[in-house]
Amino acid sequence: MRDPDGGCPWGVEQTFATILPHTIEEAYEVADAIDNNDMAALKDELGDLLFQVVFYAQMAKEAGDFDFAAVVEAISEKMVRRHPHVFGDETIQDAEAQTHAWEELKRRERADIGENPSESALDGVIPALPALTRAFKLQKRAARVGFDWKTAAPIAGKVREELAEVEAEIGEGDEERLKPALPR
Repeated sequence: MRDPDGGCPWGVEQTFATILPHTIEEAYEVADAIDNNDMAALKDELGDLLFQVVFYAQMAKEAGDFDFAAVVEAISEKMVRRHPHVFGDETIQDAEAQTHAWEELKRRERADIGENPSESALDGVIPALPALTRAFKLQKRAARVGFDWKTAAPIAGKVREELAEVEAEIGEGDEERLKPALPR
């Protein structure tokens, strides 16, 4: 597909940026097949999504960055590293405990490569997600640190409490502490 002599003219012209919209579309087509419980479509759409991965890996190989084998090796290593209860001696009681363990492993991995440890439970939710998906992920993260109520009544009190904290920081002149909350 990418061979300049005899490959697909469209394929040869593609870059990571030009393929990106197609990748997102393919992922949504996978989701649609799952939502519709259409296994024949799912098989086809997973193939299309896999093609995207292979295509990106080929472009990266051409640039001298990595190849498909390196992608497979990286995900294999990550799955082993993040599942010590499967590939090691650790025990996980249930899916909730696994979710907490997974997040802790990811936090340690980020610290190991020099990323600043997250000060916000909301860090790491990528802005590129569709708005409703991002909002849902942000809400789930906020719920983990107590920002989740079964009724509306306690919400006003929490908003007042948070506003008082912001006003205290402003009053102390410590706007540096507010910068993570300000638009970037």
